[in-house]
Amino acid sequence: MTTAVCTLFEGDYHHGVAALVNSLHASGFIGNVFAGYRGPRPAWAASDELCFGNLRIHFVPLAQNLHFANFKPQFMRRVFSHLAPDADAVLYLDPDICLTAPWRFIETWLETGVAMCEDVNSPVYENHPRRLDWRKFYASHDVSLRYRGDVYVNSGAVGVTRARLGLLETWERLQTLMGEDIGGLDQVKLDGGTSARMRDPFFCFNVHDQDALNATLEACADTPVSILGREAMGFMPGLRVLPHALGPRKPWRRNYLFEALSG
Repeated sequence: MTTAVCTLFEGDYHHGVAALVNSLHASGFIGNVFAGYRGPRPAWAASDELCFGNLRIHFVPLAQNLHFANFKPQFMRRVFSHLAPDADAVLYLDPDICLTAPWRFIETWLETGVAMCEDVNSPVYENHPRRLDWRKFYASHDVSLRYRGDVYVNSGAVGVTRARLGLLETWERLQTLMGEDIGGLDQVKLDGGTSARMRDPFFCFNVHDQDALNATLEACADTPVSILGREAMGFMPGLRVLPHALGPRKPWRRNYLFEALSG
């Protein structure tokens, strides 16, 4: 199976992209990585294309005002249709994620269903107000959601084969509808947003991209999924596959020597 990997970044997140690419190379990945970016290209990238043995990274400039958290399905679809039209699968990874598993494990994972990881805020039960509000909102737009389990997935890692491309189309559609309710897809929780709703932790789309993705799983209830537990992203003890550095204190922003000396 031919798999393309993609990510989205701006600002100092290029440090995370470098670490992600290094981890892919160490895992045995062979193929293309597409890094969509806004703003200047990183200083360490002398051109829009770099080659590291059998791994090639392509920097893709993007001119759009959506927050990148709300641009994932669109970019994955672009990889399938234009950037890697021969790819059998596309794996999106946030730039604050690294891969610690061998690539052969990832390929098997992708073949079993839409590949995702459980979030730190999982589970969200069947009649949780958040799920009920999703159903009410999307029903008003003629989209039916069907409960398929308590797991709430993280949107930082999503792998889709070409045969399951329809899930990305649905995710994009549901995000577009959500955007009308949150004040636009340029809104993002980490920045507080300009919408009063985005500042409300009990609002059903407070975690915008993830809420839309989890609603998509209910809209595509017949699509096979393969979900790794919370340990996969390092949210609980266990075997880590894609450790995910949540929150604003990213590894490249920390002074580890100072922290060690400070106790």
